[in-house]
Amino acid sequence: MFNLNRWQSGTAALMALSVTAGTVAPFVVAAPSFAQNTFFDVSSNYWAAPFIRELSQRGVIAGFPDGSFRPEEPVTRAQFAAMVNKAFQKAPQRQAIRFVDVPTNYWGYSAIQQAYTIGFLSGYPGNRFEPNQAIPRQQVLVSLANGLQYNPGANVESTLQYFNDANNIAGYARSPIAAATEQKIVVNYPNVRFLNPTATATRAQVAAFIYQALVSSNQASAINSPYIVALQTTTPTPIAVTIPQGTVIPVKYDKAEKILVTKDETAPLTLTVEQNVITQEGAVVVPAGSQVIGQLRPAQGGSQFVANKLVLTTGQEYDISATSEVITKTETVRKGTSTGTILKNTVLGAGAAAAVSAVTGDRAVATEEVLGGAAIGGLIGLFFGRNSVDLIAIDPDTDLQMTINQNLQVSLR
Repeated sequence: MFNLNRWQSGTAALMALSVTAGTVAPFVVAAPSFAQNTFFDVSSNYWAAPFIRELSQRGVIAGFPDGSFRPEEPVTRAQFAAMVNKAFQKAPQRQAIRFVDVPTNYWGYSAIQQAYTIGFLSGYPGNRFEPNQAIPRQQVLVSLANGLQYNPGANVESTLQYFNDANNIAGYARSPIAAATEQKIVVNYPNVRFLNPTATATRAQVAAFIYQALVSSNQASAINSPYIVALQTTTPTPIAVTIPQGTVIPVKYDKAEKILVTKDETAPLTLTVEQNVITQEGAVVVPAGSQVIGQLRPAQGGSQFVANKLVLTTGQEYDISATSEVITKTETVRKGTSTGTILKNTVLGAGAAAAVSAVTGDRAVATEEVLGGAAIGGLIGLFFGRNSVDLIAIDPDTDLQMTINQNLQVSLR
């Protein structure tokens, strides 16, 4: 077991620590916020940001004139051919053929011919290529494995058992995907155990696959990501890392820009870890996307987030003692206030929803979604007759960052 001697928390982007394991070795809690993305729609904590950034710098992929990357858009077979040609320099492996559905004046004609001759892509019966067809994830992986001439070294079916949806992998794709898995080309977000082989590949997913293919062929440096499928050839001895008391874990809440609660109510709340917490050696301790389950509770005349469970993206669960600072900022709701203004990008606790409904007279507020799905009808009577009410106003981006109150031991495996 590693015991951390020191964990320094300066900012959410970088926290340094030391561990004792016979000798002292430096560890770092780093985050993808170091990434300098050039696309306005690829945030620094987006799961594929480092892959997109690296391929963009290499000129393999590019954005759109408006400065976007559109990571969730589908990729066609012709577009994938163009990406492959820019990523890999290979000598021709076979003679070009004429695809009946790819005329010589088609924008991707040369890219398709090149991708075929170097062995990355093939056509369909009848010499069709289907250039505008959205390419499935399994076709991308088959293409990369075949183009790099990877063959599985272990039993194919044993390797594919790693994926919970292995039965959905087509027969033609099973051996190449097993080889791609062994070479760490497969990247599965948000759950590494689900390949989703027949789903259309997005621009972000293709970027991750191509970059990992470059890593596998020693043409690029490895990127640390919890979503890369890395098979264990041996059963490792579990190693536990202790995250010390006082460590700040950056979290976010995607459902709203503001949370309103009364100073007396307790409301369930689940937050998401915003940035990877990793060791300097690259081991992910707490992956971005892990969930923190807890409640907003009354505290010192305000409200405070109290965490009690950490659920990693791997499914591992840990009891956790962590709290935010006490939030005392208030927002006054007065009689006659427009509820549309109050509710915009806002989530309410049950007590706050009852207060807003009673003070404004807008009974429709009772139908709004509140934290935890609690019923508010029985609470409205507590606020009858009031002309105003002060509610605790919480900004999830700044107010809910939590500090661990006692050492938390997390297993690395």
